[in-house]
Amino acid sequence: MSIRMTDAAILSRGRRVVKAEAAAVAGLRRAVGGQFVKAVRLIASAPRVAVVGVGKSGLIGRKIAATLASTGTPSVFLHPVECLHGDMGMLSRGDVVLALSHSGETEETNKLLPYLRRQGFRIVSFTGNVSSKMAKHSHIAIDLGVRSEACPYNIVPTSSTAAMLALGDALAITLMELKGFTSSHFARLHPGGSLGRLLNLTVGDIMRKGRENPVIAAGAPLSRALKVMTATKLGAVSAVDARGRLAGFFTDGDLRRCLQSGSITLSTPLSEVMTRAPLRIAPGAPAMEAASVITSRKIDNLPVVDAAGRPVGIVDERDLLKEGLL
Repeated sequence: MSIRMTDAAILSRGRRVVKAEAAAVAGLRRAVGGQFVKAVRLIASAPRVAVVGVGKSGLIGRKIAATLASTGTPSVFLHPVECLHGDMGMLSRGDVVLALSHSGETEETNKLLPYLRRQGFRIVSFTGNVSSKMAKHSHIAIDLGVRSEACPYNIVPTSSTAAMLALGDALAITLMELKGFTSSHFARLHPGGSLGRLLNLTVGDIMRKGRENPVIAAGAPLSRALKVMTATKLGAVSAVDARGRLAGFFTDGDLRRCLQSGSITLSTPLSEVMTRAPLRIAPGAPAMEAASVITSRKIDNLPVVDAAGRPVGIVDERDLLKEGLL
């Protein structure tokens, strides 16, 4: 049966839980020490990680295994009971086992670890009790430092699972950086979904080309350049030399600066006012790279050139916004 609670009481309970779990995660600063360094180096040198856990720890373990695998550290989740009934055969020489249990006294896990240790597997554990059986079976035991749950009866795994999850993320991301795992590697492992689409999108996929790509000879008068810029509504134009290679770039901003100086007329050759050796990008480059350049350099457009240096397209800030890249 439920009890009557005021809105204020409901808010108070919810905020208390959030505060307790936030404190548990903040307390992990102490856990990320010498043992954490040892665990990172051990796992970095292993062919794969096998994460094991039961109950709520098992659910957290599945997430940790998935995060490790998606960030460059081959990983699999194994249930301790299934391991004791044949799934141990999934492990290979050199694999590291990551065992999870807040109490460190989970029966199924502690039955499994001695077998694994005798077969030569190195064991790392996340636990709230470094005096537990699980910690003693482990080569490296990292103390979560959580002494009480957010549950009012100190029973329901809440603060401990929040801390376990955060420590797993710290492990995965540290390994990712240690291994030099980049966004391009990430993209290859995430071909599907909106994230995969953004990561695998190239400049060539989003650039404007053909009639939508404003290009003009560098020697043309400014009046002609303005006409081309107006026709495409991009506020920019690529200037090419006699061989069709990008020689310069001219934008609305350049025009305003020229008008303020009062030193130009509509018959002024574009070559006299354009930006020479402008920023450029290749069509095969990741679209996210174009977004980074446009954002960091505070520009609206970026010419796209092929291997011969010819402007084959242009990337506009609005196209990046449309694709969710800005």
